[in-house]
Parts: sequence; C-alpha cells; structure tokens
Amino acid sequence: MKTWKTWGVVAASGVLIVLALITGWDILMIAAAVVAGWPIAVSAWQALRIKMISIDLLVVVAATGALFIQNYWESAAVTFLFALGKALEKATLNRTRKALSDLVEAAPETATVLRDGEPETVEIWELVPGDVVLVKNGEQVPVDGRVITGNGGVDEATITGESVPAEKSEGSEVFAGTWLRSGVLRIEAVGIGSDSTLAKIIHRVEDAQDDKAKTQTFMEKFSKYYTPGVMLAALAVGLIAWDVELALTLLVIGCPGALVISIPVSIVAGIGRSAKDGVLIQGGEYLETSAKVDAVVVDKTGTLTNGRPELTDVDVIDDSYTPEEILTLAARAETASEHPLAEAIIRGAEDRGLRVVPVEHAEPVAGKGIRAEVDGRVVAVGSADLITNGSGAAPDPTRILELNEQGRTAMFVGVDGRAIGIVAVADTIRADAPEAIKALHDRGVKVIMATGDAERVARNVAAELGVDEVRAELMPEDKLTIVKELQAQGHTVAMVGDGVNDTPALAQADIGVAMGAAGSPAAIETADIALMADRLPRLPHALGLAQRTVRTMRVNIGIALFTVAILLAGVLFGGVTMSLGMLVHEASVLLVIGIAMLLLRPTLKEEKVRDAKRQAIIDNAKEEKAAA
Repeated sequence: MKTWKTWGVVAASGVLIVLALITGWDILMIAAAVVAGWPIAVSAWQALRIKMISIDLLVVVAATGALFIQNYWESAAVTFLFALGKALEKATLNRTRKALSDLVEAAPETATVLRDGEPETVEIWELVPGDVVLVKNGEQVPVDGRVITGNGGVDEATITGESVPAEKSEGSEVFAGTWLRSGVLRIEAVGIGSDSTLAKIIHRVEDAQDDKAKTQTFMEKFSKYYTPGVMLAALAVGLIAWDVELALTLLVIGCPGALVISIPVSIVAGIGRSAKDGVLIQGGEYLETSAKVDAVVVDKTGTLTNGRPELTDVDVIDDSYTPEEILTLAARAETASEHPLAEAIIRGAEDRGLRVVPVEHAEPVAGKGIRAEVDGRVVAVGSADLITNGSGAAPDPTRILELNEQGRTAMFVGVDGRAIGIVAVADTIRADAPEAIKALHDRGVKVIMATGDAERVARNVAAELGVDEVRAELMPEDKLTIVKELQAQGHTVAMVGDGVNDTPALAQADIGVAMGAAGSPAAIETADIALMADRLPRLPHALGLAQRTVRTMRVNIGIALFTVAILLAGVLFGGVTMSLGMLVHEASVLLVIGIAMLLLRPTLKEEKVRDAKRQAIIDNAKEEKAAA
C-alpha cells in the first residue's frame, strides 16, 4: 500500500474513534474498526493463500471477536493501533534503508560529451564506451572512466567513504557519482549506467540488505509455528476459562511482531551504515559471521606494505659528498636502468626536490648493477665489485649487511672506482597498517602475516607492526593450509588478499576481504567484505560494526521476549486489556526499530565529517534535478 493510503487509513480510523467517543455512537466505533481492519484482513488473506498464518490474522480474529461480544472500543483500538504501528514501522524502516536511497540519489542523469570538439549535454543512456566527457569544477562525474587531460580534486565519498578529495590527473581512474571539487577533467568513458561502479554498489547493497542472517531464518521458522501455536493456546485457554475476551486478549499480546522485525531491521541498518563507511558486506549471514572473526590472515605485499619499493636510506662514506649529491648521482645513473629498484631511487630523488637529468651513456651489468657516465665521471650503483671494477680496495660491507638484515636492498654508489655512499630501498610499511593492527588487537583478533617474501624481510615487517605470527616464503596453496589450520583450532578466520594468488585461501576463509575494491568490479560482486578504499583500518571498523549489529539483534530479541512475558503475566493476573496489549506490543516494535536505527549513527569524527559532506552532495544533486 502506498504511503498516503497507509496514513489515510490511520487518520480516518482515528477521526472515527474520536467522533464515537464524543457522540457515544457505537456505529462510528464499528466503522473505525472496519476502516483500520480492512487492509489488515486483506494482508491476512493474502498470507493464507500461500498457506501462511500471519500476525495480521491474529489481529483480525481478535478484532472480529471483540465486535461479536460487542466490545466495540477494544476492536477499534486494536485495529487502529496495529495500523498506526505498521505505518510508523514502514516509515522507520525506510529510514534504515537511507544509505541505499542516498546512493540512488547520487546516480548522475546527464553528461557533457564532446562531439566534434563541441560540448553537448546528453542523457546518460545516450553515451557509449569511448566517448569523451567534460567535467568542470563543481560538477558530477557521470561515468566510470580514465582521465585523458586535466587535473583536479575529486570527492569520492559516495564510493569509497573518504572525506578528503582524491587528486586526479592524466591516466587516473574516476567513478560515476563522484564530484569534481577543483579543476577541469576530460574523461574517456569506460563504465556507463548499470556498468558503473556506483550501479554495482547499489545492486550489492540492495541484495545484501535483503539477504537473511541465520538468526533471522531461524526466527522466521520459529514464528511460522509460533503464530498458529498462539491461536491454539488462546482457544484452549478460552475454552478452559470459558472466557472469550481472555482468549482474544491472548491473541493480541501473543503477536510476535517485535520478535520477527528485530533481526531484519538490525541487518538493514548495519549494512546501510557500513555502505556509508565505504565497506560493502555481502549480506546478513556474512555480517553475522564477521562478528565472530577472531583471526585475520593478511598478505604482506600491497596490504601491510605499499607494494612497491621506496627509497629508505642514503648513507655517506666519503665526507666530501653530501647525501643530496650522492643521491643525485645515483638517480642520474639509474635513469638508464630498467630495474624495478631504479624507479624507487629516481622517485626518491625527485621527492626530495633534486633535479634528475637522464644520462646518455650507461652500461647495465647483469647481477651487479649499472655503470654510467655522469658529467665526465664514471658513476656506478650496485655491488662492491662493480664499484671497484676488480681493482683497488673493496669498500667495507658492514653497513650493507646491516641494511640487508633490516629487510632493505642496499647498494654502493661509486665515482671513478671509489665508493662514496650507500643507497637502500625497500617495500615500506603502509602508514595506516600499525593503526589497523592495533585496532584488530584491541578487538581480541589474532593477526597472522602470510607472505611469499623472504623470511628475513617478513620478520622485520612483522616486528615493526607487532603481528602475532609470521609465515614466510609461502606458495598460494600454503596460505590455504594456514586458513584450514586456524579453522581446525576453532577460529573464525578472515583472509585479506589480492584476490588472484590468494583465491584458494580467500574461498576457504569464513570471510574473504578485498581491499581497494572501488577499481575492481569483480571484488564488489564476489568478496564477502569489500573495502572500497585502499585502507586497512576499514577492516577492524567493519568487524566492530558487525559486532555492534549482532549485539543489537540480541538486545532486540530480549526486548521482544520480555514484552510478551510481561503482557502474558498481566493478562493472567488481570489488568491488561486488548487495547493496552496492542499498545504495548506496537511500542515494543517501534522500540526495537529505534534501537536498530542507532546503528546508522557515525561512530568516528571522520565519519561524521564525511556524512555531512555526503549529505551536502546529495542535497545539491536533488536541487539540480528539481531545477532541471
């Protein structure tokens, strides 16, 4: 039933009750019961047609029985309160699904496409892959695509949950539904409409909110037998006590409404909150399992570390050279190298503001390094033997060995056969990894680092991060074995990996986690938990939210059972009427919904800022659509 019809029925019934109380006319009270009860009766009949005894049937039987015993006030009050409760329940449930409606509101409808070099505004469905769209400061990015030209800061809160705009330039990836906050971009369209990341997120959240947790499935099976059980019990009590009103009152207070609604509303709210935080949880079952995770297996490269070598050290051997001069010479020599470590040295020099001019003459030496001519001098970067070229005294290797023990790759820098310094590179630890590990430990979660890297390198990273256990020099199948071992020990295991080499372990784990899923449609569709931003601290946050959701479910179940018990005691010992029972029943339904809605509140200052920005974006989008 549409919203206006729902509230129209409630309003009409309420007015009739008020008029009946004023005039004393029973016909108005009967009319109020019929107006409010008719939609309930239709719903009960539809349920019976599929062989299901619903809560609505209990209310219809109770209200009809009250009419037959001429208790018109009770009949009208029960149907009115039930209809009012249903209307309020629908309204509050819609609020719990706000995260999904916000995402839908964020979907762009038009784009400025360049046709023959001229801008033209078209509907999204008119675009095809390969079209070039123009996005100006303050406009919405209409497609998933790649930046062809331009620079700008893009607010990606609707996709990744990040509050700080991401800087975009040529070659950068952008997503539909995000907003350009500075600059101008020309974007080649790749994903349009239903093929965009935003559309896939909407689809995933929609499915996830409808997915049932094991507890919810159990409750639905329980209510399937509980509801007819209440009817039989009421009939038995009525016959034994020879009291029709008592039997009808038992029907009303036995309604399991709060019990049935307590689980799905919590799941919808929990998944909605996680979606706002840039975390997609595949459904209620996975949310419930995530709350029990007590062991996390984490891949090292690209998860705990940045996944690419970075310059870490520049040591001086010859005091006639400064660290900057040593690094400049090394970087210039490496411009002629294709080795992965060369890029790290060049990038490290440029990050320090040094000018790196490419060299014209160089000689890579396999297994040793590179030798190049720099401003008339022979500069070598690599092993001690390469520096001296087999003549002269070899430089002291002590510092090189120390750096190697720390998991870094160290190289001598030499000029004209004499060592002048040392440069070292390593895959550095992510800035947010220590925070994430600490947060996992605070939740009592054991962290196991699993990597194919060398034992020495892995142990250095593990010592710096404080992980509980290190497994190094592994093959992909070895990670699968680790997950199975932990499960055999009774752990509920989450596996964080890249989704390629780690596929067997991700499939075996109780929860498979994908990081940086915004750029991976496959991860959005398949991962049990997809962290849209490439941020590891989102994992403990997601596990914490899952635990809060499960606690909320348990609290709500307790409230529902306690309410039924109290009302039952009130009926047996006197004092609880049908109308009072329905009032308390509907109040308990709204209470459990209200408690579940607390899950929608942001728990971190960062989230509050992001939510405020996101709401501003959505409000702007609504205003623009209304103006159009």
